[in-house]
Amino acid sequence: MYQQMIFVNLAVDDVDASKKFFTELGYTINPQFTTDDCACVVISDTIIAMLLSKQRYADFTKKRIADPTTTSEVLLCLSAESREKVDELVDKALAAGGTSSGETQDHGFMYGRSFDDPDGHTWEIVWMDPAAVQG
Repeated sequence: MYQQMIFVNLAVDDVDASKKFFTELGYTINPQFTTDDCACVVISDTIIAMLLSKQRYADFTKKRIADPTTTSEVLLCLSAESREKVDELVDKALAAGGTSSGETQDHGFMYGRSFDDPDGHTWEIVWMDPAAVQG
């Protein structure tokens, strides 16, 4: 069966700093699709973050590039396998230079925290009890 992928393209101020931040979270950089103005961050087999310099990002759009430190362009949400993994990833992000974004959400069956990466993009990390998903 075909497994669809998502390539999230984000404009960043400093590609090298962004690569450092995301590798400190435990993700890898695919060198085949990484250049001086673009980093291919492998989040999972089906999720790729393309971190593009603002100049390179502008090659793909005629729209003004949003400033994610003052404008919400997108909320990126990743699942985690446990509450502990939520805390582990967000704590790594904060230690690597990210900032806390919003309050911890604890609904018993669902737990989440969020952070802004150094460029201001908001990442939510969420765990949901598999029993709640099954209904």
